[in-house]
Amino acid sequence: MDISIIIVNYNVKYFLKQALLSVEKAMHGIDGEVFVVDNDSKDDSCEMVRRHFPEVILIENKENVGFAKANNQAILQAKGRYVLLLNPDTVLEENTLRKCIEFMDQTPDCGGLGVKMIDGSGQFLPESKRGFPSPAASFYKLSGISSLFPKSKYFSGYYLGHLSENENQEVDVLAGAFMMMRKEALDKVGLLDETYFMYGEDIDLSYRIQKGGYKNYYLAETSIIHYKGESTKRDSIKYVRIFYKAMIIFAKKHFAGRKAKLFIFLLNIAIYLKAGITLVKNLFKRFFFPVVDGILFFIAVFLAKKFWANYYFHQPDYYPAQFMRINAPLYVGVWILSVFFNGGYDKPFNIRWLVRGVLLGSFGIAAIYGFLDLEYRTSRAVILISTLIVLFLAFLFRMIVHYAKYGHWAIGKSQPKKLVFVGSISEAERAQNLMLRTGNEKNYIGTVSPDKDYDAKSFLAGIGDLDQVVRIYDVDELVFCSKDIESSDIIHWMGVLGPEIHYKILPKDSMSIIGSSSKNSQGELYVEEVKFAIATPTNRRNKRFLDISLSLLFLVLSPILVWFIRDKGSFLQNIFDVFRGHRTWVGYFEMASTKDYPAIPKAVLSPLVNPNIHLDEPTMNRLNFLYAKNYSVETDLELIFKHFGALGNR
Repeated sequence: MDISIIIVNYNVKYFLKQALLSVEKAMHGIDGEVFVVDNDSKDDSCEMVRRHFPEVILIENKENVGFAKANNQAILQAKGRYVLLLNPDTVLEENTLRKCIEFMDQTPDCGGLGVKMIDGSGQFLPESKRGFPSPAASFYKLSGISSLFPKSKYFSGYYLGHLSENENQEVDVLAGAFMMMRKEALDKVGLLDETYFMYGEDIDLSYRIQKGGYKNYYLAETSIIHYKGESTKRDSIKYVRIFYKAMIIFAKKHFAGRKAKLFIFLLNIAIYLKAGITLVKNLFKRFFFPVVDGILFFIAVFLAKKFWANYYFHQPDYYPAQFMRINAPLYVGVWILSVFFNGGYDKPFNIRWLVRGVLLGSFGIAAIYGFLDLEYRTSRAVILISTLIVLFLAFLFRMIVHYAKYGHWAIGKSQPKKLVFVGSISEAERAQNLMLRTGNEKNYIGTVSPDKDYDAKSFLAGIGDLDQVVRIYDVDELVFCSKDIESSDIIHWMGVLGPEIHYKILPKDSMSIIGSSSKNSQGELYVEEVKFAIATPTNRRNKRFLDISLSLLFLVLSPILVWFIRDKGSFLQNIFDVFRGHRTWVGYFEMASTKDYPAIPKAVLSPLVNPNIHLDEPTMNRLNFLYAKNYSVETDLELIFKHFGALGNR
């Protein structure tokens, strides 16, 4: 047998199906076998494999055992001369396996082989070819310095940035996303080290293959798509931490003495540097609008105060100095909190949420006004004028930001992308219907034929003129129908057209459209699935706010409320559990199927709280489904009001 392909899967059913379809094409005429090792996925991945790919050898783990151990389970059963470790979020060209086998057959000293990988936007992934992770190379990579000098032999040694991506060459390290190895080399150097749970195991095995007397090569003659390249992970503190731990394991295993200490010292510096930069970037993204709003709202109060003091009182210094020190920050804080809890900082931006947040905040300020001492009270006119200025400045600021991002003034809306399908009419119609059902608003231009000869009444052009179609119609997004087009052609056109276009692929017989909008985004799905209201940021935040507010209210009124509660002791315990986020006042029935719905804490009250009604499991599951799908704060309040006496349930 020529090859054994091993794919480790964890909750990526739609990507896995596309990968297996591409493997199926690439295996044509090749004697081989395919393993899928599933690490306890909850998305019916195993059922999909059994239904659509019965020839695949499926290993179902009952827990997530990690990348290394899962691969080893299949390697021990593999019969091929070569073993390929393949990620589930990849797409192979039709000739990829044949070219790799031919290269390894002709290169006896090749123990491991990697190929050219591109991301979902068609850009080359630097992890396709990597150098040995020396202390300096690891430091430059982890700290981000290598990204500043991507072609430097010195600073970009981790990714061998000075070597051409279009030439076959010897490399030190292969990427675990596509790692083809000679079985006899594995028998000699051993399997993947299971000390690594995620990341680092491919580096370790590549290093041991070289130590075993073999060489690792990079093959540029064939390409694959890898949706989740490392460019999607570098901004994650979790990734930095996991990668750091993996490098520590590697250093302790393969280095000794001063070299190991230097490696760990540089890694420590890099981890804090990278984590600090990442933290600042994440804070900036999260708090940019609230911080700018705070400044604008403060300016609004200042302008309103100045205007009213001059216009009404004819005294520029009528208001005392403490007004700007006490009143203004109080007003600003109330407005920002009100805008936040009304969804004014959620994406996509909605002008109604902003206006509602500001107006409700102004009502809150007016209510607080009556409780302030006379020396801190200001004219209600100042509050009203401030509100008008706040609305104007906030809206103007968002218009400017929106125009800078989208190039038009239709705030709250992004221009529908101009979309072209590439494939047969039947597959293009299937793709369009799927996108319509998933609520993706697009400007459908038409369809490009997969052949050079085409019917001008049905198609915009043949595939040979795809670049002209993109240029003439200023196309933003292409959807390739892989039933009609080979993966090699898709990858070719991604390279020709460049990363400015968004690419998606409709796999054969699939109810999902898969792609990635840029090299810095993870794989995306257009898939026909139920949209749960309880999963929206606004509803999740409002539910948590309701839980906290009610917990505080119940605690204050508990001496009175306990007389209406059946289980008084548990009621107080529930108050503290809900406040800490360990429970929620209203939620799902406890049952195994709740894993299919957006996660929330264990509930005190379920959608139907009536001990006199016995419900079977399907009915409870249906009620859970309806609760998640149609959730609103009013739903929780209604159930709490109706079943107040049951708030002591445990």
